[in-house]
Amino acid sequence: MKIVSAEEMRAIDRATSERFGVPSLTLMENAGGAVSDYVLSHYSTAARILIFCGKGNNGGDGFVAARRWHERGKNVQVIVLADPKELRGDAAVMFAKLPVAATGVRSSEELQQLGQSLQADLYVDAILGTGFKPPVTGLYAEAIALMNGGKVPVVAVDIPSGADADAMGAQAGTIARADAVVTFTAPRPAHVFSQLTSGPTVVAPIGSPPEAITSALQLNVTTAPDLAAFVALRPADSNKGNYGHVLVVGGSLGKAGAAAMAGLATLRAGAGLSTVATAKSILGTVASFHPEVMTEPLPETDGGAISISARDRIEDLAEGKSVIAIGPGISRDPQTAELVRTLLAELQSAFVVDADGLNAFDGRASELNGNDRFVVITPHPGEMARLVGSSVADVQKDRLGVARRFAREHDVIVVLKGYRSLVAKPDGEAWVNTTGNPGMATGGTGDVLTGIVAGMMAQHPKDAFKAVLAAVHLHGFAGDVMKAIVGEHAMVATDLLQGLPVAFRVMRQAAQEKLVRW
Repeated sequence: MKIVSAEEMRAIDRATSERFGVPSLTLMENAGGAVSDYVLSHYSTAARILIFCGKGNNGGDGFVAARRWHERGKNVQVIVLADPKELRGDAAVMFAKLPVAATGVRSSEELQQLGQSLQADLYVDAILGTGFKPPVTGLYAEAIALMNGGKVPVVAVDIPSGADADAMGAQAGTIARADAVVTFTAPRPAHVFSQLTSGPTVVAPIGSPPEAITSALQLNVTTAPDLAAFVALRPADSNKGNYGHVLVVGGSLGKAGAAAMAGLATLRAGAGLSTVATAKSILGTVASFHPEVMTEPLPETDGGAISISARDRIEDLAEGKSVIAIGPGISRDPQTAELVRTLLAELQSAFVVDADGLNAFDGRASELNGNDRFVVITPHPGEMARLVGSSVADVQKDRLGVARRFAREHDVIVVLKGYRSLVAKPDGEAWVNTTGNPGMATGGTGDVLTGIVAGMMAQHPKDAFKAVLAAVHLHGFAGDVMKAIVGEHAMVATDLLQGLPVAFRVMRQAAQEKLVRW
């Protein structure tokens, strides 16, 4: 799903009406209807709904929702933060259709007097939309403070009032709190990058055709409907040969678990076969992790890492494999680092490179290139900082720019892990992932991701990039599933392997929903 700027959203609305013949009143009716439906579905016990409306189109959406709630038997109180005579255009039309009396508030004194008598089970914020540029002042700011000081949930229409829709990070100033946000057509950057709500952000279609939704941002949010084909049920006559064979090269003394988790994750993601090639002294540990994972012993260094002499054997093993995942637990032994660089330079296979596989290119990032192959790297911010010769703080300040530049300059797919993991292509197009939670900030979850990415790529070689998007989304979904079971503090990486089967089902269900949410 495209992410669009506030100005692009205005252009999309205009094009929808002028080029595609959908009246602006219809768009407003559909927007207010989406807010109404969400509240009726998720706050069904809220008998008294208090809605704060501005005098613009955001308020107009609120008037529509208020009318519909009244029709459903709710006790609705509408507060207009202006003289109703000031309303213009579509908002004025929808105000005229209100079946309940609205209270116009024009001053701080009137708001304070009203605030002492407000009683509601739910507040709805329809004051300011995504066209607003901060800061918010005066009466609107006071109304926001009143909502923020309340003890009932708040649902924001389009965006929490006072927020900058085009911001791509933390925001300051007066902003309405929100327990849910219902926006329309396409998200703006703040919906994805700024933590504007303690609950879900919902994107509702209101009538704009796909042809009208254009953007120059080259930025998208990954959603389940976009990836439905990657979690669809399989044909009845399937066999393991249909779903690829992944070779995982990794593991070293003390880090056998990383390679083992990656190997099993490829199977949990749906690959037909998985082989882990690892240092011979730890092969028994890897083999005992799960019986379905095949293993191959490799010559090792005195320290128990894979030796450079394993090169020929690995190149033999690579024959016929769909994808090679290299790096989990592989160590930073100089011989092993040389082996990683050599394999990336010589093999024409599709690769997923992670962990110490990436650290092998510390100070030598110029040697890490796609070279007309499909190469995916999955760094966390520390590994990304080493690759670009920068600091973690600098990477975190410009995550999107760093990921895009490295993808373009090295002809690779970059999966930059962290809050709102990013997937960037060499052409500059980028996707933002919204699944996952802080419980996944524990050792080994990156190894599981490596396996899921390789497993999805092995099954979908003709659409490998979307397979990567699906893998990142599923990885986060698995974490969200396990958060509900074990919580954030107790989560460990192998929990994700247990949650992945449920994640497939949840994602399949989400792909069928009318509304997109995160």
